[in-house]
Amino acid sequence: MPVFDFKNSPESEKVSECTYTVFRTNESAASVEHPILILDNSQVSLQHHSCGMFTNPAKRTAFEFKGEKGNVSADILQIDARFVSLLRWLGENRINVRLSGAVKDDRYIVYKIREIAFGGAAKLSAEDGFLQFMIERLLSSNAPDEEVWDEDKEETGDSMKLTSIQSITDFMNCAGRTLPDNICLWARRNLAVARSNEVSQEERRHAQRALSIMMNVRWKNNYFETIDVEEARRILDEELYGMDKVKQRIIETIIQINRTHTLPAYGLLLIGPAGTGKSQIAYAVARILKLPWTTLDMSSINDPEQLTGSSRIYANAKPGIIMEAFSMAGESNLVFIINELDKAAAGKGNGNPADVLLTLLDNLGFTDNYIECMIPTGGVYPIATANDRSQISAPLMSRFAVIEIPDYTAEEKKVIFSRYALPKVMKRIGMHDYECILTADGLEAVIDIYKNTSGIRDLEQAAEHIAANALYQIEVNHVEAVTFDAKMVKELLP
Repeated sequence: MPVFDFKNSPESEKVSECTYTVFRTNESAASVEHPILILDNSQVSLQHHSCGMFTNPAKRTAFEFKGEKGNVSADILQIDARFVSLLRWLGENRINVRLSGAVKDDRYIVYKIREIAFGGAAKLSAEDGFLQFMIERLLSSNAPDEEVWDEDKEETGDSMKLTSIQSITDFMNCAGRTLPDNICLWARRNLAVARSNEVSQEERRHAQRALSIMMNVRWKNNYFETIDVEEARRILDEELYGMDKVKQRIIETIIQINRTHTLPAYGLLLIGPAGTGKSQIAYAVARILKLPWTTLDMSSINDPEQLTGSSRIYANAKPGIIMEAFSMAGESNLVFIINELDKAAAGKGNGNPADVLLTLLDNLGFTDNYIECMIPTGGVYPIATANDRSQISAPLMSRFAVIEIPDYTAEEKKVIFSRYALPKVMKRIGMHDYECILTADGLEAVIDIYKNTSGIRDLEQAAEHIAANALYQIEVNHVEAVTFDAKMVKELLP
């Protein structure tokens, strides 16, 4: 298969012969079983931690290192498709590297590449961290589509962030083709603006800022690995008491993901009284999906521009909340928790924020006014919460699978308070089980005081009050333990 070949030097017109084949894998870690590349070791003696550089001999693509009889080279036999351009970049810039690998059947299997020194006049974009950053990003990406690669089509590749034009340029050269095609094209155009002397400094600044935001997001495909159903059930039981029908509905969604390996066409809409654990359910689902999550509080959004960002024509332009959520998460697959969806239609003259949500929820792509590029949303799973069903528009409602969250019964509140809320507070403030005792009639009194309130937030605050009072008595009055009966509860709680 034709691929990029290295050249001897800038003045050489001779193109090296391709000695290797490209293999495709989406493994997220390199090892002897899943290498980055394989070298021919039949004529040389590569060892673990061999040092050298990817050079461009006139006839063959190879790795050159210092052997017992001077400089020798080993032909490259196979390369993970994701790393072809990174190796090309290393060779062109003559960057010295150290290979970690294993010898097997006259082959040297490489599973780690580390930079050991700057070569010649060239240097890595972000010094020591750039190469490792690139390798981690490439391992987390998917193999590019099989095609004829040409030199005119540039390529995409963490604790490090890409901010400078040079680091973004090198990133594109090394890993550009792992980006979605539209984002790759967008990046090349914005790089041209950021480098241009024919546009204003403000335009160059905006282009560089937008590039930094986009390049620091790992743009993944929407394929999801199988989720452990038993583990999902354990997480739900750990986070929620009761609610068996709600848990079953979530498990049904998980099973559907396992069958299709994609997210469902509809997100989840959790409707119920305040304090019934709707947000807690959303966080549990994000934990099950092993995705980062972000929240959109619709009660504080009254202008669509807060979601979509502002145009670069304005001096104080900036991305919208949705694009910033991708940037903060660092990847394109995430859970959007949309709180108080029933307040999404409360715009103040500049449009309706709910209309922006429709675009996000359709999973066809979202465009931010500042970024000016369609953002793929196939890996976004929306989970919305609401108290009042009647305030949600029909178009918004149709984008969700609705789950009604019932209020807790008095018996359920007793269990939640005695087994979860009070023990949780006591553990957090360092109290032993025997130091704060609640009698049966004391528990009845707690539930009776809050019988007319929905949810369990008031119960959680009551647990805080009771535990804090017990700790006060132990420390100030020097008692060993405090037992709360109905009379003491009624005197303590409002």
